[in-house]
Amino acid sequence: MGVFSITSFIMIVGSIWLFAYKRSRNVDLSSSEGYFLGGRSLTGLTIAGSVIMTNLSTEQIVGQNGQSYVAGMEVMAWEVTAAIAIVTLALVFLPKYLKYGVDTVTDFIERRYDATTKRIASFLFIFTYVVSFLPVVLYSGSLVFNQIFSVDELLNVHPLVAVSLISGMIGMVGLLYLLIGGLRLSAFSDTIYGIGLLVGGLSILVLGLIVLGDGHLLAGFETIRQNTPEKLNSIGAIDSEMVPWPTLFLGMFFNNLFYWCTNQLIVQKVLAGRDLKEGQKGALYVGFFKIFGALFLVFPGIIAFNMFGEGIEPADNAYPMLVVAVLPDIAFGIFAAIIFGAILSSFVGALNATATLLALDFYKPLAKKTVTDKKVARFGKIVTVIVGGLSIVIAPLISFAPAGLFHVVQQFNGLYSMPLLAIIILGFYSKYATAFAVKVTFAFHVVAYTASQVFLDIHYLYVFSAMFFIDLFLLWALSRLKPLQVPFELTEATNKVDLTPWKHRHWVSAFVILTVLGTYLLFSPWGIAK
Repeated sequence: MGVFSITSFIMIVGSIWLFAYKRSRNVDLSSSEGYFLGGRSLTGLTIAGSVIMTNLSTEQIVGQNGQSYVAGMEVMAWEVTAAIAIVTLALVFLPKYLKYGVDTVTDFIERRYDATTKRIASFLFIFTYVVSFLPVVLYSGSLVFNQIFSVDELLNVHPLVAVSLISGMIGMVGLLYLLIGGLRLSAFSDTIYGIGLLVGGLSILVLGLIVLGDGHLLAGFETIRQNTPEKLNSIGAIDSEMVPWPTLFLGMFFNNLFYWCTNQLIVQKVLAGRDLKEGQKGALYVGFFKIFGALFLVFPGIIAFNMFGEGIEPADNAYPMLVVAVLPDIAFGIFAAIIFGAILSSFVGALNATATLLALDFYKPLAKKTVTDKKVARFGKIVTVIVGGLSIVIAPLISFAPAGLFHVVQQFNGLYSMPLLAIIILGFYSKYATAFAVKVTFAFHVVAYTASQVFLDIHYLYVFSAMFFIDLFLLWALSRLKPLQVPFELTEATNKVDLTPWKHRHWVSAFVILTVLGTYLLFSPWGIAK
């Protein structure tokens, strides 16, 4: 990057922070609700921006484009089918969470089952965020940032030193974001970065097609259709290593429901909405974004394949190579700010979720009646500093880990994702499901899932497909054998916000689902694929 790029990068990042800071000053950060949930003041657009930027991270942008470089459009399932789970969040899960008046997903588990079950789930969330998500987001994001913008060459240092410096810088900025403005400041900046990511991501797509088509956008697309029509097929083979098509209706669908409807990292942003209407708006906006997100999270990998041919190793290098090849020098500073925002948002979102769970699920109950709301918020800030600092230190060390460690850590999510989804669904619809049945189901799942990963050579999405139904049946059967003596009834008037739903939710949801189906039809042998 030249002087102009560095200057424009600093000005953009600084301006976005200043804008977000001014918009967030009216929230009282001395209260736990103000710090952790932005004072329940977010509107639909702000919620959407915050959820999108928390979901998006650089390893996702680079990783999915790397996978599509190898396998083509079948990878879009991670983006496009997520929209159906998001519709479920807006119409089913969110109204029920708000009806119970909870601040976290684990709050619901406590109200429906008991405090021990809540802490088991909360511990699993925290463990995953601290051990895998936070350090990996910092490390992988910094690695990509350095690959694209050659920070090591700019500073004349070893690449690992450059990655450490970038991780440290982003981590420190993330800490300042949360300490100064809490969730609300982060949410406002996420909205701006989200718009930038959309524009910047689509720009790489358009520029790539223009370069591939010798100056003509449509000619670039026609080149792909003529040379690699098989990569435009979104229907993966039944034995595909990426996304086998049967899992679209089973394991992939259940995994999406877990991530978008029960994962504290995502749900916390929607619960911060001003009311149910704004929460539903925000969720459904995200649904549209996920569908069209495939255009810049998946399609550029196919452009890279047509531009550079086979042989890029590892495939994750495909997207950085494409960016360097098509992006004008004058735009590098702008794109650097967008990538910076993507890393920052994921880091801040997970850090805030971790602090929220530790403060509300462990510190506040253990301190009991002696603790004030201000003390809970102060504890959350201390935890934010400790966990954030720990993540900054750990991040560079990931480069010394064995090659498959990240994949193993991601598979760890499978230890609790399916039973968690099952206990929340049965918690909604069964008055007899018991805490004892939940604990037995959790224990059974951990043993069975671990055994499947050690002894069976089956795609983990197929394992999810079976384990969800087994967990659900076990939970139901144990609860019927020894049901609650008194059927569970929700205490009246526990909601903290207006529960009037958005009047357009049904037709907007239908439109989202039809767009998902239309997208799959387009990228199929009945559409433009071979």
